[in-house]
Amino acid sequence: MAVEATTAPPVTATHTATNSNSNGSASSNTTIANNFQTFLTLLTTQLQNQNPLDPLDTNQFTAQLVQFAGVEQQLRQNDQLATLISLQKTAASTQALGYVGYTVAVDGSKAAYDGTNAAAWTLDAPNDTTATVTITNSAGQTVFSGNYPMSKGKANFTWDGKGNDGTQYPAGYYTINASGKDTAGKSVGIPSEVQGVVDSVDLTASPPLLSVGGQTYTTDQIKRVVRPGAT
Repeated sequence: MAVEATTAPPVTATHTATNSNSNGSASSNTTIANNFQTFLTLLTTQLQNQNPLDPLDTNQFTAQLVQFAGVEQQLRQNDQLATLISLQKTAASTQALGYVGYTVAVDGSKAAYDGTNAAAWTLDAPNDTTATVTITNSAGQTVFSGNYPMSKGKANFTWDGKGNDGTQYPAGYYTINASGKDTAGKSVGIPSEVQGVVDSVDLTASPPLLSVGGQTYTTDQIKRVVRPGAT
């Protein structure tokens, strides 16, 4: 087990994908279109059957034309919204695909231990403190715990898969929990990150999901991106 100071890799902007319900828009658009056709039918029938000696009141006819224009405009707005939603989904998919092959750091406490390579996290201490670190397995059982001095800022924490009593634990996903003391002496949580290569993207999900070390994340969870080959 080791805690090392580290310099964060180059930072890029974090993006947020928008999730929309296209089915709801399509249903609403169909309903409005049906009402629009019904309105046209009623208006046409009314004009055809009005009494030439007592024609339709001008003000009433003007009001109906205003309604006609309003419904037509709403139909166009719905079509434009559907186009915008489609463009947003395409942009989100394109953005997600751009991360494939890149090493990213994401907010998270779960990291993989493969039985050979150590599980690794990045901790971000709010101030100089002694961090209490606890690692649990997928069943929620504590497999390791310890106290480590940390300077303010980011530091790498690696775990070699061994418990406090020397027990060698199997490969799997392990969760870290770290806490320290603030300047007032109160216990505070220390945020953790995991880092890995984006090996695939699930474009059927909305928003798209990035696969990093067997875990899935959305693009808004990415905090840093390192281009392939960079250190």
